[in-house]
Amino acid sequence: MSVPKNQAAWLVKAGSPLELGDAPLPTAGPGELVIRNAAIAINPVDCHMQESGVFVRQWPAIFGCDIAGEVYEVGKDVERFKGGDRVIGHAINLTSGRPQDGAFALYTVIPADKAAILPDEISFTDGVVVPFALEAAVCALSLKEPGVAMPGVATPALGLPYPSLHDVPSSGKTLVVYGGSSSVGSMTIQTATAAGIHVIAISGAHNLDFSKRCGAARVFDHKDTSLAGKVVEAVRENGGEFIGIFDAIATPETYANDITILEQLHGGHLACVHPPPPSTDLPANVSAGMIFAVNDVVTPVWKDYVTPALQSRKLQCLPPPFVVGKGLEHIQSALEKSKAGVSATKLVVEL
Repeated sequence: MSVPKNQAAWLVKAGSPLELGDAPLPTAGPGELVIRNAAIAINPVDCHMQESGVFVRQWPAIFGCDIAGEVYEVGKDVERFKGGDRVIGHAINLTSGRPQDGAFALYTVIPADKAAILPDEISFTDGVVVPFALEAAVCALSLKEPGVAMPGVATPALGLPYPSLHDVPSSGKTLVVYGGSSSVGSMTIQTATAAGIHVIAISGAHNLDFSKRCGAARVFDHKDTSLAGKVVEAVRENGGEFIGIFDAIATPETYANDITILEQLHGGHLACVHPPPPSTDLPANVSAGMIFAVNDVVTPVWKDYVTPALQSRKLQCLPPPFVVGKGLEHIQSALEKSKAGVSATKLVVEL
C-alpha cells in the first residue's frame, strides 16, 4: 500500500501568512493516535500564535488545536481506538511544540487521552467545534490546584465537579460566564450546568437565546449600561455560594465589569482566557488566573463523558460551525475572519 502524502499550513515566522508545504507523515508513539483530518476549527489562540509567536516552541511551526477525522494509526498501549474510527480530538502543539502535534495539516498526532469517538450521526464539521472548547472549559472549572499558565501568571483552581451524564441536583453555586456566545464560553456554560452549577451569562443582545440554549439560567446584554448591577442582583437573588466569573472575552472593558461585579459581591474567582487578567487593582478576596487549555484533569471527561454525552445530546456541538472553505489553503482566511471577530459560531475548514 502506498504511503499517503502529508501537507501542512506552516508558520515560518511570527506575523507572517501561513505557507502551504509538504510535511513528514507522522507516526503514533505510545499512547498516541495519528488522525487523517477531515475538518479543523479555528480558535482565538491560533490568531495570537500567528501574530506574536506566543506559545511557539519550534520554527517553522504547525499549530491549531481542533481536529475531527479518522484514526490512521494507533500507537502502543492504546485500547480505546482502532484504525478507521471516527473521532474528535485536541491537538497539543501548545505544550509539545512538535509540528506533528499541530492541527493545521492533513495528518496530526494527538494523545489518545484527548480524543473521543464521534457518533455516526454527527458530522465532522459539527463535531470539530468541541475539542479545544471542552478542554478549556474543564480546565477553567475543575482544576483543584493552581498551576502556571504563562511566566508570572497562575491558572485558576475552582475545583468544581466534572459534568455528569445524569441530571444532578443543584449544587447551590453560581458562576458568571462573560462571553456566553463564544466557543469557550458556551462550552463552559454546558459543562458547568451539567455539573449542577447555576450559570448567569453575559452575551450580545442577539445571542441571549443561544446562551439559554447552552444552559444559562439568566442572560444579560453585554452593552446594557446597568450590566454590573443587574448581574450582581441576579447572583444575590439565586443565593447560595458565588464562585466567581469566567471571562471568555478578556478585554479591558470586560475586566472593568468583572472587577465591579467582584467588588460588589465581596470577591471570588476571576478565571479568564488569554490575555491574562490585570495583576493590580484587583479587589480583596479575588483569586485571578488565566486558563491554559491543556491538562490531564480533562482525561476522565474525554474517556467517560464525551461520546455518550454527544449521543444523548447532553453535550451539544455548539456554537454551530461556519465552513470557510475546503482545503488547507483556506486556513489563512479563516484566521483573518476569526481575528475580525465572530459571534455564536465557530470557523471551520474542511479537508
